[in-house]
Amino acid sequence: MNAQLNDAELAESAKAAPAAPTSARRDAASIAALHDAEAADVHGDVSVDDVHLAAELAGADASATASADVAEYAMRLGDDALILSQRLGWWISRAPELEEDMALANIALDLLGHARSLLHYAGTASARTEDDLAYWRDEHEFRCAWLFEQPNGDFAHTIARGLIAAIWMQELYTALSRSTDASLAAIAAKAVKEVAYHRDHAVQWTLRLAGGTEESRARMLVGLTDLWPYIDELFRDDELHDRLGDIAPRPSSLRAGFDEVWSAVLAEAEIAEADFVNPKIGQSSGGGRFGNHSTHLGPLLAEMQVLARRHPGATW
Repeated sequence: MNAQLNDAELAESAKAAPAAPTSARRDAASIAALHDAEAADVHGDVSVDDVHLAAELAGADASATASADVAEYAMRLGDDALILSQRLGWWISRAPELEEDMALANIALDLLGHARSLLHYAGTASARTEDDLAYWRDEHEFRCAWLFEQPNGDFAHTIARGLIAAIWMQELYTALSRSTDASLAAIAAKAVKEVAYHRDHAVQWTLRLAGGTEESRARMLVGLTDLWPYIDELFRDDELHDRLGDIAPRPSSLRAGFDEVWSAVLAEAEIAEADFVNPKIGQSSGGGRFGNHSTHLGPLLAEMQVLARRHPGATW
């Protein structure tokens, strides 16, 4: 027996069905009330009270207050993680396979956790929460490097960006875990363990794409060509690092470790620098650390912040 009716049969069935008695018809409010009652019977009370999440934050110390310089530094790193997390979240339901939906979502959640910890600590200098810093700053107040705000592009572009970001973050958090600031050191010690997975994920996909079909290799090279101009900004020292001293590693001090891993991965993937470096383009001037951003950050923030700004103070 055919379990599906064709359009004609469905229409005839609808005509033959007796009309529901008036007493059985219910308005939307009545139906909603019935559904709520049924849900309460099955699930109990599912209302969400005000939850204090500060204790979940890595390195959280209720008595620790960041200085202005430490807050600025933590905000830079927190913005890097927040914006990259937002970019990666876009891939959920769009990745090339279900396993990658999960992998990219988990990386995004790790980065969001790093962002929360860093922005929470940064906010102690100005009595602002991590939510205040995420949703109520305008574009020029963000301090992320340009690499993190670039569009996802195709999957190979995202992997190329993830490779650069993860190798850099591994070097950064390894060094920052030795910070003389206890809160930054604790945040970095937790983050470095998670970033190790991010790096392995990006390395394995780089090798698969570069060593796969002609199409996958070509796309990987295009991704590297488009994103390598944003590498130098990650390693530029400025006056903030002079003031921080032993609290934070100088970005330039991370370059040697980055280059060693970067070169090893490219060599294993049989990618030469000449395969993706365009000498006519050169390195980007960047400026994200000082609030000067590419045209891509504004639309991302509009999407990320719209709910909080449309419904200020809303909880659920």
